[in-house]
Amino acid sequence: MSTLHTVNKSPFATQALVSCLNHAKPGDAVLMIEDGVYGGLGGTGLTDIIVEFGKNVSLYVLSPDLAARGIDAGRLAPGVEGVGYDGFVDLVTKHDRTQAWL
Repeated sequence: MSTLHTVNKSPFATQALVSCLNHAKPGDAVLMIEDGVYGGLGGTGLTDIIVEFGKNVSLYVLSPDLAARGIDAGRLAPGVEGVGYDGFVDLVTKHDRTQAWL
């Protein structure tokens, strides 16, 4: 059974993303939404961690939230994919359960 994990807090303000990644299992997906999208950026102190976890867990950011913060999708870390609202729905239906990290 796979899980879609959603993270809505900036990893520079809370440990929600790191905790999420430490609990995610191979085959799970992590979707960073709202201020959580900052966790998907390359060139930060978390980039190496994100890339490493991305080998076993699918990593996504909600593209409209990225755009709302004025961030270009070209700044995403390797292995992090942007999805729209339709992609969010697809991820929910693809996974057996959803876990929100607050």
